[in-house]
Amino acid sequence: MFNGVLLFLNLGTQEVILIVFAVLLLFGGEKLPELARGLGKGIREFKDASDGVKREIHRNINQLTATEELKREEEIERVKEQTKLDAPKENTEV
Repeated sequence: MFNGVLLFLNLGTQEVILIVFAVLLLFGGEKLPELARGLGKGIREFKDASDGVKREIHRNINQLTATEELKREEEIERVKEQTKLDAPKENTEV
């Protein structure tokens, strides 16, 4: 995944090293763990939110599918009943 991001941003090894060095100069070594922790929490919250959206979408799709299946079964039963009523009655008298 990390390589994909680097390819997307068109960053080479030298650029990444330069960015890491600039971050070290700006924030210092003591702040980096705190920044990384905050970044990790943000990524985790984003992932949890996107997973929640995916679960909601799948739940709605399954609910819609179940509703359509129930309607289809009701229609089949209605047609069966209609067919029974419309069928010619056999003469059982001898």
